[in-house]
Amino acid sequence: MGGIGKTTLARVAYTQMSSHFECKSFLADVRDISNKLGLVSLQKQLLSQVLPDECFSFFNVYEGNVIINHRLSNKRVLIVLDDVDNLQHLKCLVGRRDWFGLGSRIIVTTRDEHLLRSYRVDDVYKPTTLNDNDALRLFNFKAFGCEKVPKEDFIELVQHVVGYAGGLPLALEVLGSFLCDRDASQWRSAIERLKRDSNKEILDRLQISFDGLEETEKNIFLDIACFFNGEEKDFVMKVLDGCEFFPDIGIDVLIKKSLLTVNKYNQLRMHDLLQEMGRKIVREKSIDELEKRCRLWEERDVYNVLITNAPMHKLKVINLQGSENLIKTPNFKMAPNIESLVLEGCTRLAYVDPSVGVLKKLKLLNLRGCKSLRSLPTKIGMESLEELILSGCSNLKSFPEIDGIPKRKDKFHGSDVAFVVKFEFINKAESKGLQSL
Repeated sequence: MGGIGKTTLARVAYTQMSSHFECKSFLADVRDISNKLGLVSLQKQLLSQVLPDECFSFFNVYEGNVIINHRLSNKRVLIVLDDVDNLQHLKCLVGRRDWFGLGSRIIVTTRDEHLLRSYRVDDVYKPTTLNDNDALRLFNFKAFGCEKVPKEDFIELVQHVVGYAGGLPLALEVLGSFLCDRDASQWRSAIERLKRDSNKEILDRLQISFDGLEETEKNIFLDIACFFNGEEKDFVMKVLDGCEFFPDIGIDVLIKKSLLTVNKYNQLRMHDLLQEMGRKIVREKSIDELEKRCRLWEERDVYNVLITNAPMHKLKVINLQGSENLIKTPNFKMAPNIESLVLEGCTRLAYVDPSVGVLKKLKLLNLRGCKSLRSLPTKIGMESLEELILSGCSNLKSFPEIDGIPKRKDKFHGSDVAFVVKFEFINKAESKGLQSL
């Protein structure tokens, strides 16, 4: 995760240790320099810092490897590689252990823990966000030049900003510097603006980690940012697996890159600023045309799209769980590619539009707890349906005809019904009013 303080810690360690080493090098911004100037440029920079009195001339990475190994194999060196994002950076700059003399120390900062593990490093330290006291001290130092708030009318304003930063050093430094020497009225204005539009400098720095992901991991990240932050991991894995996102490896990648954590309750957690960055990415893909966005999570946006009956060919999931005022569903004909429709807990829902029957890609229809629902459309032609949940539909009187089921091998288990193979199961537990099936 960007902005957590990796470079700052590396610089402190380098400063404290450098006096014990005759040969030393701090290579900053390895990722950026490698992209702009190439690895040969970094190899030359390393050698010129470690051996400042010598001149080196070579034209390819292989020659650089040979020279680094030959000239430094008997020297005790201290090398810091800052912001590494590729194994080639390590292979071409610090190679193997025998490239350097006994007692040498190599420090690497990266956003990707897996990169370090795969290179068999001796130890990994993972910085965390600052606790409340340390966050307050850092912010006050940047905003006021001291560790305590100098004026009483700023105390509550400071708490707002520090709470927004969520312990992220980058955010505390950027916002503290921005608010420095501004009056209380300007602070209040800035706080209101932050509620509507996050600081661009912070989000741009955080987005570097997102930009380095593969497309599948990007989709998983955005889904969690928009819908699943704080949700139980197993549930999210099931949903994402249905989207063929391979979440077992994808979520692990996000965790290793510190974009995601799993708490002791097995819930997925994403830092608030990372979540806001992800949602900003989705918004910017289609600022004015809501129906063209790939994800909608705000109630007013969902409502506006549904009432206009705009085509939504990208829409795959509708989750209206807990919408207690929902009495009838909209017409789904404008969203033919829906795969998951969740109406659980819509206790006043009495009418499901017949258009649900033409959703040929629908895999999950969850009506759990829809106790006001008395009937479903008389015929449902859902060829892909795998799961239909009716538990708690206590007033449901009849079950619709579902095209395709007679062609499959069905199995019944006690009072519950399970259709296996393609149509996996119908859960009708607690559907006490059901009179025909």
